[in-house]
Amino acid sequence: MVGPTDSKEDNMAPKTGKFLGMPYDWRRPTLARAKSRWWNPAEPRLFTPRSFGWGYAINFARLLGRKPKSD
Repeated sequence: MVGPTDSKEDNMAPKTGKFLGMPYDWRRPTLARAKSRWWNPAEPRLFTPRSFGWGYAINFARLLGRKPKSD
């Protein structure tokens, strides 16, 4: 018996990409991905793709003017 979430079409649909120019990510969110989108001084963009869902997140490190740590 095939349930509504077990169809082959669901497995073939891309989990990330763009729709109408907006990024989406339907993968299960992880702490590492959320941190890299919300607080990443090495990322030059102020608006980064959301760690889950459709649209953009704000990179607060960039917003607050944080610089990447130099080695």
